[in-house]
Amino acid sequence: MTKHSLKIGMIQTRVGLDKAANVEKTSLAIRDAAARGATLICLQELFATQYFCQSEDAAFFDLAEAIDGPTVQAVAQVAKECKVSVVTPIFERRAPGVYHNSVVVLGPQGNTVGLYRKMHIPDDPLFMEKYYFTPGDLGFLTFDTPTAKVGTLICWDQWYPEAARLTAMRGAEVLTYPTAIGWHPAEKEQYGAAQLSAWQTIQRSHAIANGVFVIAVNRVGHEGPADGGIEFWGHSFVADPFGVVLAEAGQDEETLVVECDLTRPEWVRRNWPFFRDRRIDAYGDLTQRFLDPNKR
Repeated sequence: MTKHSLKIGMIQTRVGLDKAANVEKTSLAIRDAAARGATLICLQELFATQYFCQSEDAAFFDLAEAIDGPTVQAVAQVAKECKVSVVTPIFERRAPGVYHNSVVVLGPQGNTVGLYRKMHIPDDPLFMEKYYFTPGDLGFLTFDTPTAKVGTLICWDQWYPEAARLTAMRGAEVLTYPTAIGWHPAEKEQYGAAQLSAWQTIQRSHAIANGVFVIAVNRVGHEGPADGGIEFWGHSFVADPFGVVLAEAGQDEETLVVECDLTRPEWVRRNWPFFRDRRIDAYGDLTQRFLDPNKR
């Protein structure tokens, strides 16, 4: 691996009811990815717990922690031990009654490099996140790690081109999307293939439009009632700045380690100069919720 390349580790797991066991499983996977050469490792959304947002229950707020709480401390210890940077999602307890779906970026000394709070919060059947999470208030950010400048976004953020663009404009070489997405089992036969394809397509488009690597890490396994719940589809993947999928996981537990050529963004942007040709003088209306088609 040259100084112009980066090995990225991506950890997709099944998540059980025992929080400590989930953290330990992920810690072992971090060690495995580091042993295979990864220097930047991305975990899945809310990796320490099952996806509790399938229902509204105030008792689940007890799962939240401070950004320097035991879950982040455990991952920080492994990051320091293995000398790797880790994109670490948490259910953040900011203050009584104020909770966020967040990411702490940890450096190879176990140090906190930065904090991102999920900006776009969904409210759909079995994805009732607005009950639990206050929308992020830190904006779209990038963080310097020793091997790459990393932009951190989370799950529902991945559907918004504005989020990817603004993060890339802050110099991100890599966009990471820790994710918890899957099928409603009753809908899988009719809509499943199209839903998975749309999820992959929108993120590959962010890679192309912004000339960056995109890292999407999704959990696997069924969570919730046996006759309902969510079947998380996995398929974690890396897309390069040309939209090429460099590696993709399946629908079971897996740790991917993928080498990325950090000279690739420069080459792609020289040939597809989208940033050069943007009409920034004409985009002011993007700050509006919607536009009156009859108003000029």
